[in-house]
Amino acid sequence: MPAKPPVLCDLDGVVWLMHQPIAGSVDAIAQLREAGHRVLFVTNNSFSTVVDQEHALEKIGVSAKGEVCTSSQAAGLLLSPKDRVLLGGGPGVMEAIIESGATIAARSDDGSRDPDIDIDAVVVGYHNTFDYWGLLRLAGAVRSGARLIATNDDATYPTPNGLIPGGGSILAAIVEASGVRPTIGGKPHEPMAQLVRQRLGIEDLSSAWMVGDRASTDGLFARQVGCKFAQVLTGVASSATSSDGDHLVVPDLASFASMLIDAQI
Repeated sequence: MPAKPPVLCDLDGVVWLMHQPIAGSVDAIAQLREAGHRVLFVTNNSFSTVVDQEHALEKIGVSAKGEVCTSSQAAGLLLSPKDRVLLGGGPGVMEAIIESGATIAARSDDGSRDPDIDIDAVVVGYHNTFDYWGLLRLAGAVRSGARLIATNDDATYPTPNGLIPGGGSILAAIVEASGVRPTIGGKPHEPMAQLVRQRLGIEDLSSAWMVGDRASTDGLFARQVGCKFAQVLTGVASSATSSDGDHLVVPDLASFASMLIDAQI
């Protein structure tokens, strides 16, 4: 019997909002797995470490060890062990830099106002300690020749109380101040596609589904890896255009799981 197509599942706005599970999402994941579909979580959340993401999923009843791909991990693929890095991000970005073998030469939020020297790469993700002095150091290092690497460029982040500024908003300030375009690791860019293929051990993802709440991120990522896209309306979007070809619009993850399992899509 041929293997069931894998499901690439976004977290924020699909499975949960600020770690509060969206109605039906936990059962939907269990049903997909029981039906033989591998569910790989593909998230642009860069702040949390992988273990923290796995533990948060475990807490709501979803086993996820080895099944989480983050934008920080994708950004880490853009570093080499010889790189000296100025970090503008949270624990997840720090973890990815260390795992890449690169050296964290300084943090943008460590209280120093002195310019950093001998920086090969600036790595940026969401961090709530971002301020003017951090912007000064990050943009200054880039203007001095450091590569600008971002975990993602999502301008907003969905929460139970609405959208808040995301890592992309921080990145936009650094781009504006430095005049340099970044290389981006997370969805919808190629480093994340590479990470997903490595994790699944599959090159041809044409039968797979990407389930996400952003057509501009998850939908484009589906194109990047060559899979189908299902957009849910539980995150950044409460309405969307009608289903068209590989672009399926469903109310939520539970609806998608039911359609896939019942072979309606």
